[in-house]
Amino acid sequence: MTVALIYPPSCDPTAPYISLPALSAYIKSCGIAVLTVDANVEAYEWLLQADRLMDLGKRVHQRLGRLERKKTRTHVEQLAYLRILEGTEHAGEIPQTIHSALIVLRDKSGRLFFDPEQYQAAVSTVEKALELVSAAYTPLSLDFKAYRSPFSLLSLEEIQQDARADRNPFNAYFQTLAERLNAAGIKVAGLSVVFPSQIQPAYALAMILRRQVPQVHITVGGPAMTQLLLRVEPELRPKLLGPFHSAVLFEGELALRGLIESIEKGQRPDPIITGTPIHDMADLPLPDYTGMPLKRYFSPRPVLSYDPTRGCYWGKCAFCHYGLCKTGTAPYRERPVAQMLEHLHSLKETFNCRTFYFSQDSMSPKTALNLARGIKAAGLDIRWGTDMRPEPLLGPEICRELAAGGAMSMALGVETGSERVLDLINKGVKLRDVKAAIRHLSAAGIAVEAMCFFGFPTETYPEALATLQFIEELKQDIALFICGQFELCHGSRIAANPRDYGLAEIWGVEPDVFKTALFFTARNPAKTQREEGELDQALAKLSRNWWFHTYPWAGSLSTAHTLLWYENSGKDVFRQIMKRRVVSKGMKRTRITTQHQDLAQAAWEKEYEIWNRMIFADRSVSRKLYQQLVRGIQWKV
Repeated sequence: MTVALIYPPSCDPTAPYISLPALSAYIKSCGIAVLTVDANVEAYEWLLQADRLMDLGKRVHQRLGRLERKKTRTHVEQLAYLRILEGTEHAGEIPQTIHSALIVLRDKSGRLFFDPEQYQAAVSTVEKALELVSAAYTPLSLDFKAYRSPFSLLSLEEIQQDARADRNPFNAYFQTLAERLNAAGIKVAGLSVVFPSQIQPAYALAMILRRQVPQVHITVGGPAMTQLLLRVEPELRPKLLGPFHSAVLFEGELALRGLIESIEKGQRPDPIITGTPIHDMADLPLPDYTGMPLKRYFSPRPVLSYDPTRGCYWGKCAFCHYGLCKTGTAPYRERPVAQMLEHLHSLKETFNCRTFYFSQDSMSPKTALNLARGIKAAGLDIRWGTDMRPEPLLGPEICRELAAGGAMSMALGVETGSERVLDLINKGVKLRDVKAAIRHLSAAGIAVEAMCFFGFPTETYPEALATLQFIEELKQDIALFICGQFELCHGSRIAANPRDYGLAEIWGVEPDVFKTALFFTARNPAKTQREEGELDQALAKLSRNWWFHTYPWAGSLSTAHTLLWYENSGKDVFRQIMKRRVVSKGMKRTRITTQHQDLAQAAWEKEYEIWNRMIFADRSVSRKLYQQLVRGIQWKV
């Protein structure tokens, strides 16, 4: 029997993710033949072709013309017009430049890839190409971190609607993939859904597989699908699988092997299978990148992920819930350091790779230190980055040893610059420890990426400003930072104990059967609308000191491109580029006039008002209710 393991779009196409190589290695070790398919990079390579983008440009220009001939537009038409207008601004230019942009991103010499102006132009072209794709499939919004439409994942019916050929930009590629699997004689197809942005495309792919290769058992697993199905009442889960025959919740190696064996025996697996965690990571083989299209990723050379640990050794932060667990974070486990060294050496030699990202929830500093010492002692010429908690253990000497053992970057969970909020989060460290860790790592030559967010319940305006002041104080030692916005998630301590964190009420909207979003009100709102605006302005001003890009480009945290830029140009590269005031070669806006901007602002303000009413007043979000609320709204043009 041959099993296909598939990584569906939509997410980062610059490097392979660990889930497929890890699963593939384990299933192969059981004597089962495996076909690995990174459908994410394949789909984007297929989509970002000049002829396809040219066809999409013609399609949207025709629709744009029809909308422009109208004297008045409905609210839905006006939003579609604005999206199409923005997405088609460079529709004639993009097909001519997309090939050159991908050449820059895959430039093995580094001459183009590490030139800020050339790199910026390539990134801009790819992003504008995705805007064009989004315009052609509006109201879909597509990029490498999100795949969303207004009513995404609210119900199985909405999922089926978004999977239609006229709404799914990957539809034709999925058809050819189904033909490939049929020709290969696949009996089981397993889809690994790691990020929420992959959920809708995974369903769409499964629907096509169900029609074109009905003999194949289609199963699904991974962190994003686990979290999606965990939120659903157990009795509803089989129904909401839709085109999938089964789903594996939690860790999948042992469960997937059992599923395959039962199918080989002619048995019918249960629709919902609870995975068994691997307690001893020494039992896991080396991740197998054989069969992964390493030359097709949008990078000049491979950056491979490796999983030295699983879970989080702290596991007490109040806001946290993700991954393969019911609540909080998964229990912490480690591979033996000797096995880590053996695996890294093998990966380096087999795939000619010297840059690694250690992909896990959080790596213990003691383990990282022992690994770094082993790398140095073995003379293993590799560089690596990972996520870490800003521990007091990260003193000057230890940080120097980490750097000597290949450590190149550390993304630290700083969270906030307020001592009170840090204690409320239950981070288990003090601000003085966080500051010391940042300074010691930076002094050792390791790039520090500070992960922060605003809006933790009860956080005041001065406390939010304290986070920006924290970054400003340490900006010479911070290679990159992010300040996101707090989102309440199921399974966190806050969701289980909302009143302990100043929340008056939490709810989900109807009929969100998958419970994709959780909303809340605070007992005492901590910031005014004016203060929120001032905070945004202060963040924008501070950000001018770094050459930032959105995920997954260089200048975003913990990405393959960012690691390559550190390796090539040093930890301070993203501040140095801004000091040189490099002129961007990104595409300039030319068609968006002041009149269009005014119309856009008015239309989007109305749209915000409608959604605010559905979520906070009606507490119901549906296509039917939305149509009722927009009925009668006309825009004169």
